[in-house]
Amino acid sequence: MDMQKDESEDRTIARVAAHLPDLILYGPIPAERPSVMEFDGTLMFVDISGFTAMTEKFSRAMYMDRGAEQLVGILNHHLSGIVETVLLYGGDILKFAGDALLALWKVERTQLKSIITLVIRCSLKIHQLFRLKESEEGLKVRVKIGLAAGHISMLVFGDEARDFFLVTGQTVDDVRRAQDLAQVNDVVLSPNCWQLCDRSMVEIERIPDARAVKVLFLKPPSTFNFDEFFRKCMTFMENYPSGDKQNLLRLACSLESDPELELSLQKYVMESIWKQINDKQLRGYLSELRPVTIMFVNLMFKNQDKAEVIGSAIQDSCVYISSVLRVFQSQINKVFMFDKGCSFLCVFGLPGEKVPDEVTHALESAVNIFDFCSQVQEIHTVSIGVTSGIVFCGIIGHSMRHEYTVIGQKVNTAARMMTYYPGIVTCDSVTYNSSSLPAYLFKELPKKVMKGVADSGPIYQCLGLKEEVVFVKGDRICNRKEGYPLLGRDKELQYCQYSLEKFLMSSCSHILMYEGRSGLGKSKILMEVESLLQDEKHRTIAIALSKIGFHQNFYTIQKLMASVLGLDACRHYRERQTSLQSQVQSLMDERFYCIFNDIFRVQFPVSQEVSKITTLRKQKQLEELFMKILEKIAKQERMIFMIDEGQFMDSASWAFLEKLIQNVPVFIIMTLSPFIELPCLAASAIMRNRHTTYIALGAMQPGDICKKVCLDLGVTGISTELELYLASRSCGVPLFCEEILKNLQQHRALVCRQIEVEEKANVTWNQLIKNFAKPTEELKIFTLGGENVCELASGVRLKDLSLPLSLKEISLVQLDSMSLSHQMLVRCAAILGLAFTKELLFEILPCWEMKRMIKALATLVETNIFDCFRNNKELQLALKHNVASFEVNHRSLSLNPTEGMAHSEELRELENEVIACHIIHFSRPMMQKTAYELWLKSEKEAMHLTCARFLEQNAHKCDQCHGGDFIPYHHFAMDTQLSSLDMDIIQKMARAKGFKAGKETTLKGIEIPSTSDIFLENLSFEEITKKILSFFDITIKKMSPSQEVIVPLEHCQCEETLELVLVPLVYHFLALRQNNKAMYYILEAASACLAVDDNYMAYKYLNEGERMLKGRKKKASWSHPFESATFYSLKGQVYYNMGHMVLAKKMLRKALQLLNRDFPDNLISLFICNRVEKNRHIDYMSQEAQETPPPGKKRLAELYQQNACFSLLWKIYSINDHFHYKYYRSLAAQMEVNTALDMQDDFQITKAYLDYSLHYQMTYQSLWDKYEVSVMELISSLPLKGESIEIVAYVADTLGYTKFTMGYLDLAIDLGSRAQHMWALLHHPNKRYKVLCWLGRCLFLQNRYKHLAQVLGWLWDLSVKEDNICSKAIFYFLCLDIILYSGFIYRPFDECLEFIHQNEDNRILKFQNGLLLGLYSCVAVWYARLQKWDTFQLFFKKAKNLVPRRTPTALYLQGMCSYMEARILHLPKEIENQPTLAQDSCVEVLKDLNRLVTLNTTGTVFYPRLYHLTAYVCILMGDGENCDRFLNSALELCLPQGNVLEACWLDMNRDWWYISCQQTEEDQWRRTILSLPSWEEIASGKVNTEAIQKSKFLMRVNLLDDPFY
Repeated sequence: MDMQKDESEDRTIARVAAHLPDLILYGPIPAERPSVMEFDGTLMFVDISGFTAMTEKFSRAMYMDRGAEQLVGILNHHLSGIVETVLLYGGDILKFAGDALLALWKVERTQLKSIITLVIRCSLKIHQLFRLKESEEGLKVRVKIGLAAGHISMLVFGDEARDFFLVTGQTVDDVRRAQDLAQVNDVVLSPNCWQLCDRSMVEIERIPDARAVKVLFLKPPSTFNFDEFFRKCMTFMENYPSGDKQNLLRLACSLESDPELELSLQKYVMESIWKQINDKQLRGYLSELRPVTIMFVNLMFKNQDKAEVIGSAIQDSCVYISSVLRVFQSQINKVFMFDKGCSFLCVFGLPGEKVPDEVTHALESAVNIFDFCSQVQEIHTVSIGVTSGIVFCGIIGHSMRHEYTVIGQKVNTAARMMTYYPGIVTCDSVTYNSSSLPAYLFKELPKKVMKGVADSGPIYQCLGLKEEVVFVKGDRICNRKEGYPLLGRDKELQYCQYSLEKFLMSSCSHILMYEGRSGLGKSKILMEVESLLQDEKHRTIAIALSKIGFHQNFYTIQKLMASVLGLDACRHYRERQTSLQSQVQSLMDERFYCIFNDIFRVQFPVSQEVSKITTLRKQKQLEELFMKILEKIAKQERMIFMIDEGQFMDSASWAFLEKLIQNVPVFIIMTLSPFIELPCLAASAIMRNRHTTYIALGAMQPGDICKKVCLDLGVTGISTELELYLASRSCGVPLFCEEILKNLQQHRALVCRQIEVEEKANVTWNQLIKNFAKPTEELKIFTLGGENVCELASGVRLKDLSLPLSLKEISLVQLDSMSLSHQMLVRCAAILGLAFTKELLFEILPCWEMKRMIKALATLVETNIFDCFRNNKELQLALKHNVASFEVNHRSLSLNPTEGMAHSEELRELENEVIACHIIHFSRPMMQKTAYELWLKSEKEAMHLTCARFLEQNAHKCDQCHGGDFIPYHHFAMDTQLSSLDMDIIQKMARAKGFKAGKETTLKGIEIPSTSDIFLENLSFEEITKKILSFFDITIKKMSPSQEVIVPLEHCQCEETLELVLVPLVYHFLALRQNNKAMYYILEAASACLAVDDNYMAYKYLNEGERMLKGRKKKASWSHPFESATFYSLKGQVYYNMGHMVLAKKMLRKALQLLNRDFPDNLISLFICNRVEKNRHIDYMSQEAQETPPPGKKRLAELYQQNACFSLLWKIYSINDHFHYKYYRSLAAQMEVNTALDMQDDFQITKAYLDYSLHYQMTYQSLWDKYEVSVMELISSLPLKGESIEIVAYVADTLGYTKFTMGYLDLAIDLGSRAQHMWALLHHPNKRYKVLCWLGRCLFLQNRYKHLAQVLGWLWDLSVKEDNICSKAIFYFLCLDIILYSGFIYRPFDECLEFIHQNEDNRILKFQNGLLLGLYSCVAVWYARLQKWDTFQLFFKKAKNLVPRRTPTALYLQGMCSYMEARILHLPKEIENQPTLAQDSCVEVLKDLNRLVTLNTTGTVFYPRLYHLTAYVCILMGDGENCDRFLNSALELCLPQGNVLEACWLDMNRDWWYISCQQTEEDQWRRTILSLPSWEEIASGKVNTEAIQKSKFLMRVNLLDDPFY
């Protein structure tokens, strides 16, 4: 039976029948329009309060998860109960009127008595139903019911496309009045209904001052049998299911297919509904919370008693209203008839019908309809209310009976406005503001208290839409905000300045056109240009056009001439007449003055000659006169015309301008939006004129958007997360940015606060990155006083925020203008996110061919819906910069319409481009969000699941990185988490990751390396070095392209996998509410981010993971120890990279605890554990561990995490100088080695041995540690393929770095040059730039300038090619050091400083504390040498804030050396200013220098500089003996290290301090830098390299004024 029911409901006629009452389905098909049918019956009017409030609640929801589908579910949950009850009692649902419905029981008059009793029972049942239902989502549903009985008329009317019906008559008026009298849970009978009912069955209560009565309850006699009574009543109902169909709820669902009937019924439903029925879409397909414009038209008749009398008036009005609406792609949704007249509910912007200028169209339609209907004879009063906003548009009701309707406060407001403001066209403030029409077309009305409308805001009367020349000074462009700078438009202003100069230097006209889409700030540019021109004393005439002036002939020129003649300053017509007479008396006869009457609103006497002139002749005379006036003025002064919104200029005005620029030298500056249709011939000619400069206006850059937001909010900075969100969502369009900002403020998502001093702030995970994007210093004067910053309020989820209404409307207009197939593609793409691959899109498109998809994508790329990119690097580069403004050549084809073959050729080129590209990206994020919200929940979930299944096959490292999980063996450790997908998918995934299906793979046992013949124990240092370098040279030779291919041919694709696979997987599983799977991929994404050095994004993903964890009601729902351990381990890595070592240590220890590998926290357990680990290591080294079987995959996953924790822990303990920490450090390093040996993995053993060697050498200063030799033995036995090559490169890299830190510069250079070569061959730019960093430092210290320049060139190429910010930062760090210490200039200081200013807030650099510390400190040293102490303090403070974030890296130590130098250079200033505190300051500096030297992480290579600085402090204190001791120690270290640079500087300072008797000159460094040569001069041989070594800064010492003597 259920199957039969489903089949019947699926028939087209059954689906149509569900939208219509039985009165239409089973009634006669009327032969003419209008037609009237009379009958008797009982009406029930049910009013349901609460739906409107719920709609408003959802429309204002902050997040997208409260969508239309959830709302329609709640509405239908309540409505379906009412509908089902009515249908069970034999009623016929006539209409759904928003949150009300009208039902009919059509019977003979003699049957009314019984039927009224039945309807009362039905009404009471409905009330009982709602008393039992609990409220959902805070919905308080209240029901009021009115009943009426008697004679009813049905009127059918319409046109060829649509039919409508309504019921009318006294009974209809009575039921409305009865419902108005009802209170909550009341049933009220109209007077006639009370007269006709069986009074003995009903207990009532009289209503004061009314003839209607309220039903209390039914009181049937004891012998009354309701079932028998019910069956009797149902015999009165012609269409009640009976016999073999008695189990049906509604007989109409069993209608058989009838093409003629279907064609007739089709006209009663809206076109969009009919399409939905034909496509067999679900009922919820068209349900949306959608921005629309509502227009209620109410017609009050002179005589409303008879349908025959008013039928023709309604028919005529309906036909006209439909014709007007059809022009603007809008429709009549409902027609009602009550005592307040006939009301048409018209909707603009329904699904598929959104068009630009919707509000203007609605007002234009309202005025036209008002004018027409007011002329219809039978109509007494026409009242129209227009509102705009978000309403619910969708199908509500029951599966058997439903209708498409609109519900919302805006619907109610429009209905009330037409009632409370009769006889006029009114609109609300949203409509008024959105129309962008001149204010003089409206009149604000007195505010009235309207029933059911809490706060309507201002109400306006629309006076008409005829544009007039209004004489108000300043009625032009828009108001310029004084003191608010025009941001990011310097290039556009330069275009204007250049065009103006050309105009002033020639006798020709010049035109400057700024063309750009709405919201780009064209009017603001024009305002700024006007202000600049007025400052230069130029005469400007500025006007602004509007939409409705386009169809008014010669309007633009009339308005322009009014300003030229100064008439806009005249208030009274007599003033205008006097002004006109004085200016035209020499140009025309007085008899013709009256020609100005209409256009300038003057009252010259109309002469007989003018009265006989045709309109066309008048215009010709005006054109000739205006041309003479302008010629006359042009001889006296240069004129500059400024026209805003030039696309609204009428064709006659364009033609006049074309003649004007040929005859009169004028400068015209115009802004215009792209023409919707082809421009007129005159406009095209002007655009292509050789004197026209046509500027295609581009978007603002992200940095300028940030500045704008800071100015708008009055703050000095905004959080990075907010900056990225606004920059990406606004797409560089200022208007979009403003709307998004308003939306955030409306939802209280922003918090402004006083900025904290960084070193005093307590560091927590949520406050780890306190990164604020700030405007430039010159813009700070425009913000409020104080250091206020704006950030997101706690708990705000930006990615889920709903779109502002205005932006959603823009997207809907664009979406609805597409073909259905293109709409489907865009909607499917929206499921995938902002960026996706073509392959994934093809996977989810229903039954599409690849060729069809490519064609559609090419079209959508052409219309700027999508952008396409070859790879993720191209995409990321494009996202950093928006398309800037550019000049279009006057001969360019872009100024000509593309037609026919040319357009087809362009499309073919685009198709080829799409084929070549891999990634598709939404041009505007708001389109993706808008399209995403259009899907039904069930459809979304199905597509998300399809995407997840497809993506999981690629959720692994790239082939170059040898596949596998980003968290090693994560998949095996968490295999229970993947159970929700079918086994085929899991097996595919395992194969893709390089794992065998069905059983675990095993690894061969790793042989513990032992000393072999390659490295004999008696070999000398030189022999070992020679063998090692020779081994690396052989490896490089085998890796070269001419040899067997053993290196990957492509670059690493892991970053692309992160962006296009892992991040989307998190998104899809969150949408599917599979939080465990989402957490799995969040951890994978965070690990991938750390692998590509993007610590900021790793932090963001872990933050998302922590938010998910806190949102769990029960922690037991996520209690997997490995997942928890990985989470804390990754957090520890982020803390470590940020330099928060205490927090990093805490996280890593917690992770180890969860991995069952506790790290001791007291000395007793420390010594016990230390003994155990040493014994374990001895066992391994004695070959006893070889017998153990290899660990399983789950065990390997745990061991990898343990190893990662230990490798960081020993480094954390090494940077603390507490005595007992050396034991913890030694234990952690030992445990790392043992864990690696447990893993039996070559790479991990290699890393552990090299770490242990570095730890050992930091303590004992050894050159070749035995573990390094063991590593060389190990890698020399590996086959040179796959991962083994990377192990060799890693060893060369790490050995070189170790030798650099220990001061063996020659060896470090040899190893570094080989390491960078290998990483280059392996296509690992991230690893290569790190090698180049310390390799460049070695060459810098040895004064090997030629090789240093080569390294700098490589660094620069990497930074440009790979868009690597760290590589660029290292490049400028070295450039600053070269200027400060090497005596020449590779890149100018100003360029280095500009880089710092532009990138100091970069999210990646923020995690590179050593780099930023070094950059800030170098600049501080520069200004200290120049003795510019104010600027010095600015950068010194920034560097000082980074000092506590200690990381055990050479970069940090190099930065610390520069920081200490800056601090020491400031000491003489401190001694001068505060002599009493001078000794304390010097002692404190000496302590810090000594602390740096004694740190285990401070390599020997840094000692000479630290001793040098210590010697300088000693001589400042007058301690010559210790000064000598430290100078000698520094020089003794420089010689074996080969540190030529420091040795030279030491010698010069020694001579300066002790031998020279000259005083240090104040401008010594200033004079030095003026004489510094460039690298080009050195490379060409023009400057001797020995000479530049003398160009060093001599530290100022004035012993005569020494305060310590």
